[in-house]
Amino acid sequence: MIDPRMPDAIPPPPFLPVQRLRDDAQLPARAHPWDAGLDLVAVEAVHLDPGARGVVPTGIAVAIPEGWAGLVVPRSGLARRQGITLTNSPGLIDAGYRGEVEVLVINHDADAHTIAVGERIAQLVLVPVLTAPAVEVETLPTSDGRGGGGFGSSGR
Repeated sequence: MIDPRMPDAIPPPPFLPVQRLRDDAQLPARAHPWDAGLDLVAVEAVHLDPGARGVVPTGIAVAIPEGWAGLVVPRSGLARRQGITLTNSPGLIDAGYRGEVEVLVINHDADAHTIAVGERIAQLVLVPVLTAPAVEVETLPTSDGRGGGGFGSSGR
């Protein structure tokens, strides 16, 4: 259903098919009805020493609808309190992927941290995808913006 307060909003997919790969897996859920992200929950404890990376299984697989993608993004509270974030933020789940959703994490804190079973570790955000083909051209159209200035060229 389109939000009447946002008449130009893209309608959401009808639903997100989720398969439990383990009996103890939790389905992704929003903490609040208007939250953009569905919380992803760890099904195994993962210990992270300072600077260490790890893979946190969720015990679920999803079927992202065609024309959509799933972005796995960090939870700001986990990053703020424990320095845990994602190594590939955002992670991308294409519509054709059917394997387990795993979350790649890194500990930026000075202390070790163990992600507990049942802990919310990331969020899954569904976004529409425009699939424009890449077309080779001789020259690019001009831009009033940065042009070829590169990183940091738009100011501080």
